[in-house]
Amino acid sequence: MTDKEKSGSKKLWGGRFAEGTAASVETFTASIHYDSRLYKYDIAGSRAHAVMLAGQGILSPDELQAIDTGLAEIGREIEAGTFQFKSELEDIHMNIEKALIDRIGPAGAKLHSGRSRNDQIALDFKMYLRDECIRIIELLDHINRAFVALAREYLGRTMPGYTHLQRAQPVQIAHHMLAYYEMFARDRFRMVDCRKRMNLSPLGSAALAGTGLPIDREQVAEILDFDGVTANSMDSAGDRDFAIEFTAGCTMIQLHLSRLSEELVLWSSQEFSFVDISDKFCTGSSIMPQKKNPDIPELIRGKSGRVVGSLTALLVLVKGLPLTYNRDLQEDKEPVFDAVDTVSSSLAIMAELLANLSFKTERMKEATATGFITATDLADYLVLKDIPFREAHGIVGRAVAFCLVKGCELEDLSLEELSRFSEVIGEDVFKVLSVEGSVNSRIATGGTSLLRVKEAVGEAEKKLGIV
Repeated sequence: MTDKEKSGSKKLWGGRFAEGTAASVETFTASIHYDSRLYKYDIAGSRAHAVMLAGQGILSPDELQAIDTGLAEIGREIEAGTFQFKSELEDIHMNIEKALIDRIGPAGAKLHSGRSRNDQIALDFKMYLRDECIRIIELLDHINRAFVALAREYLGRTMPGYTHLQRAQPVQIAHHMLAYYEMFARDRFRMVDCRKRMNLSPLGSAALAGTGLPIDREQVAEILDFDGVTANSMDSAGDRDFAIEFTAGCTMIQLHLSRLSEELVLWSSQEFSFVDISDKFCTGSSIMPQKKNPDIPELIRGKSGRVVGSLTALLVLVKGLPLTYNRDLQEDKEPVFDAVDTVSSSLAIMAELLANLSFKTERMKEATATGFITATDLADYLVLKDIPFREAHGIVGRAVAFCLVKGCELEDLSLEELSRFSEVIGEDVFKVLSVEGSVNSRIATGGTSLLRVKEAVGEAEKKLGIV
């Protein structure tokens, strides 16, 4: 046998190749440096596959025992950090399979019967993402508990609500915190739904057409706690919808974190001075000793670009792929892994930051005293006096213009001054011009009145299991 023939025979798939793979190609195509994190799912899938093969008479009981014992040993070695991954074996599947064959001989070479790396990686990837969905759901619950705790603590305290970053109407601090609770609750729902949709086993689809061997896909799916099996082998081999959907969910989470981070950066500035971020979550300047920088929110805001980039990479990856599997799909895992790591760490540290966050309530209350923040309430007051809203809007606009010239707020005007703009304005107008009156008038479902916000806090605590 020539050296070339010996080189070609080293690959588990190398039977038809006369020459060995070039070293540069092995380096370029290897994925073991990142897909090794799928090892426990690869081993679990292989053990379940072996049980099924034995049940179908393709493996003997002794072969099944040898495979199961060998895979368990390999798993323990990987966990202990003593297993040697080899880049020339390309990926996690080949590294584990080759190690198994080296340990137990021909029985190990039977394990791949009835499957392909195409359905094997789809299985591993789905199992990995199922677990990550659960982990991210737990992190979402954790950060939502922080929002609800802040809402409970600051019930009844007011702040300006903004549109266009201009003071618009007064709201409760608690109401603002519950807005983020709703965002992350939607994120949680998306993760639950995503996990449900991906929980069908692709194993047994083989390369693309299924297998002629008498396998039992449903048995493997049951062992691995799937809800069932995928319906079309061609779709299964090339499908990455589940990875894209998961990463889209991660992107939404990170964007919500980024919006929150932007507000924390603004609110912690001297211009706003609405919040105090604990020193534990800030850093200083290398040159300006007075600085306290909100680096954690800034970094989370910056990391949103990574997650958006991961989603974009996946979308571009699959947009022109023909059915079924193409090697391009090897590039699907790194963006997903990066999205998982980024979102998980961002959620965890933001929840910790929120648990140490305090609001400067007097400063926030002061900020509601300027900016004509109860102007809409005056318009609503006129509507209740049977003035058409568009006419009321104009009346209040003229009153605001008058205040700008005079250098005062609406509530500083006398009844005589206010009644110049509409004869229906009476003494009772001053109730609606107060911040407290404005807030507590918002009694429709979802509004910022104390009544509604108390109800919303209680409902959120119930959902999160907070006693």
